[in-house]
Amino acid sequence: MRFLVVGAGAIGCLVGGRLAAAGYDVTLVARDWLASTVADSGLRLNIAGQTIYVPEVAAVTTVNEAIFEFGPFDLALFTMKSYGTLPGVQELQAAVSRPLPVLSLQNGVGNEHLLANAFGSENVIAGIITSPAEMPAPGVVRASAGSVALAPLDSDMPVDSLMAAFRSAGFPTRLYEDWRGLKWSKLLLNMLGNATSAILDMSPGQVFGDPRLFDLEWRAWHGALAVMRAHRIPLVSLPGYPLSWAVPLLQLIPRGLLRPILRRAIAGGRGGKMPSLHVDLEKGKADSEVTVLNGAVVEAGRRLRVPTPVNAAVTDTLVNIVQGEVEWDAFRGRPDRLLAVVEANEARMAKANC
Repeated sequence: MRFLVVGAGAIGCLVGGRLAAAGYDVTLVARDWLASTVADSGLRLNIAGQTIYVPEVAAVTTVNEAIFEFGPFDLALFTMKSYGTLPGVQELQAAVSRPLPVLSLQNGVGNEHLLANAFGSENVIAGIITSPAEMPAPGVVRASAGSVALAPLDSDMPVDSLMAAFRSAGFPTRLYEDWRGLKWSKLLLNMLGNATSAILDMSPGQVFGDPRLFDLEWRAWHGALAVMRAHRIPLVSLPGYPLSWAVPLLQLIPRGLLRPILRRAIAGGRGGKMPSLHVDLEKGKADSEVTVLNGAVVEAGRRLRVPTPVNAAVTDTLVNIVQGEVEWDAFRGRPDRLLAVVEANEARMAKANC
């Protein structure tokens, strides 16, 4: 198979690099500084302490250049942040004469709908990757070992060759029947200690160490579960995360006992790193993936009239900070401010539903 990786950052370079190391033809579409470094020096992947050097990987700055110089391709991988999906779709549409199968390895809910509208659901595969990755230097990726999960939107779409490619590249790969269950179950993991950490400029360990913020996180999480139930989206276990039995069990544990358990699990799972929404905010990004995490919960809840006041307050607050409508300093290290906003939104929604 010949792969086109669109929006290559840490995850795109990790996946593309491992596929290239396994002998597959890979072309990365990345920002100027990264594309030039990779084209000149290749990729260095440090995976769970093991280094893989990939000396030759094609890297360009536009999809059109990739198609013209290195195409045709069998599959496009979308690995950019979710707010880059629409521009990526438009760029790919302009460069190809017929729809190209696309795999989304992005976080959040909503990317697959954009891809299906553009290329047809029969050409779209939903996917997740459980390898947290970072790029400490251009062309250098540091990641933990992880797995890939795939779920085509059309159950008749063949994915055997794709699964074989990922497995040969060193990714344990599993196929799922329900793509919505796959993406929403991953959303449950991605949203924990993410938006709150960004708003308050506090680590997930600090967030879950505060009983009031833990309660806020717990209510936001339950809001997501309520939306999933209303939309009949199944909760599924992910590679390394047995959610289908763990989530019901967690709801039976008294909160006083649950808080230290989740604090250790979430802080330890991130390896001391700040979550993605905080990283983007600190870098001054003009957009935030909170809209496809907590914001996706709000939007899906609105469609079936499921109240999601906590997720709505968190989403609006972070979006306002990102867009410069609210100063970050108004919330940094000030849980009382965020709790007051959430409480006011809960009261407002309760009054509206009377």
